[in-house]
Amino acid sequence: MKSESQRRCVSFWSPLIGAVLLWAAGVTAVTAAPVDRLRAFLAGAKTLQADFSQVQIDAKGNASGKKTSGVFYLERPGKFRWNYTQPFHQEIVTSANKVWFYDADLEQVTVKQLNEAIGSTPALLLSGEIAIETNFTIEDQGTDEGMAWIRLLPKSEESGFKYVLIGLVGDDLRGMELNDNFGQVTRIYFSNVKRGLRLSPELFKFTPPAGVDVFDEKSR
Repeated sequence: MKSESQRRCVSFWSPLIGAVLLWAAGVTAVTAAPVDRLRAFLAGAKTLQADFSQVQIDAKGNASGKKTSGVFYLERPGKFRWNYTQPFHQEIVTSANKVWFYDADLEQVTVKQLNEAIGSTPALLLSGEIAIETNFTIEDQGTDEGMAWIRLLPKSEESGFKYVLIGLVGDDLRGMELNDNFGQVTRIYFSNVKRGLRLSPELFKFTPPAGVDVFDEKSR
């Protein structure tokens, strides 16, 4: 049975990782203009670095709760690092076919196998081996907050979330919105987006810090 701290860690990360991996996997076979722009962005984004801020959205569409922020790094295919820096320190890193969830405040690391984590972390599609158009219904959602939005609806009832929205300004990614099966809505805004950088291989390696608790899902 998982501890309360484990449940907190996994439930916190699940919707966020779902969105990031959907983005990294790419979208094909859709003719709507916003999706074409997303395709163009992804084609030129083998590597990417961006700042992000994340907020919870209430039933009226207003931001509520504390804002979190940090830096995101991506190297396609299959590598990413998502670092929260404010107001706490947490990390998500893919390494050696595993996903590492590190919570510095809890002094805890949770490890999942990449190919076994899709059920609990719905869209671990960073490997690019799962076709988005096969597993999701893709819809143009019009414009809001100056962004053109695309909605991805999972075809599987076991996905763990209701939808993911991807927001574009021109051919650049600027936002994401996630709605999980508990009705919680999270919106992420990206800024200082840089493509084509040479990223250090060390960014995509993870070694648990000394003294932290490590929970490996494979061993359970």
